[in-house]
Amino acid sequence: MENFPIINLEKLNGDERANTMEMIKDACENWGFFELVNHGIPHEVMDTVEKMTKAHYKKCMEQRFKELVASKGLEAVQAEVTDLDWESTFFLRHLPTSNISQVPDLDEEYREVMRDFAKRLEKLAEELLDLLCENLGLEKGYLKNAFYGSKGPNFGSKVSNYPPCPKPDLIKGLRAHTDAGGIILLFQDDKVSGLQLLKDEQWINVPPMRHSIVVNLGDQLEVITNGKYKSVMHRVIAQTDGTRMSLASFYNPGSDAVIYPAKTLVEKEAEESTQVYPKFVFDDYMKLYAGLKFQAKEPRFEAMKAMESDPIASA
Repeated sequence: MENFPIINLEKLNGDERANTMEMIKDACENWGFFELVNHGIPHEVMDTVEKMTKAHYKKCMEQRFKELVASKGLEAVQAEVTDLDWESTFFLRHLPTSNISQVPDLDEEYREVMRDFAKRLEKLAEELLDLLCENLGLEKGYLKNAFYGSKGPNFGSKVSNYPPCPKPDLIKGLRAHTDAGGIILLFQDDKVSGLQLLKDEQWINVPPMRHSIVVNLGDQLEVITNGKYKSVMHRVIAQTDGTRMSLASFYNPGSDAVIYPAKTLVEKEAEESTQVYPKFVFDDYMKLYAGLKFQAKEPRFEAMKAMESDPIASA
């Protein structure tokens, strides 16, 4: 089994830059996922985020989750549950406007910590997009501009906890899906595992590592690269003991951004007669995705292509 790609970002600054860029390229082309160490976000910042996120779950969300489980009789299920996930979540929006001050039950200090963490993640996401541009032969800033729309990108975080589950064979922590958006940065628990990705028809564990950031590519990067980079199916397996923390931050196109394959990448691949992906408004894709998240991505791309060729349907 190949090793899951772990990228040391510090090595971009020295004589190992070319090799590190090649590792990022290989990860984007063959995995759709990689794990970053020495990414520039201080360890003490991450430790504070983790401590406060776990404390918030214990104080404000754990009991609610137990009540939900009891009300749905989930501990006694005998057959596979396919319409819900064993997770406790809330969402924070950072861009184009923040909602952190409006989210209920957050301590003021926690709000500040999450604002600071979001700014650091936003900067890291934009640095990564430029590294992808470099590997793809696109001009610096191309992907950030492609995501920009009229108001800038959509950027938000899904804060999740996956409590111990008595029937992990019957209830997934999170059902298999690809991510709809752009580039996703995940700060996950380093003790309790559960995240898996699908590679060569096998489910592979994403290793929990202290102070790392896991990166995965969403559907929009598959479209812009005309399939050179792929979004990959992933899921969370619930565990019988230990609560797994997961903080996934999604750097996505603006709602009105028009997404389409980069012209130079289509031209490069024209000789290979590879499929050209559709052109669409990101918000239209998200409306479609909302109902089809846990299904294959290819029919979503085909549906957007049909809308593209039928101006009345897309009006």
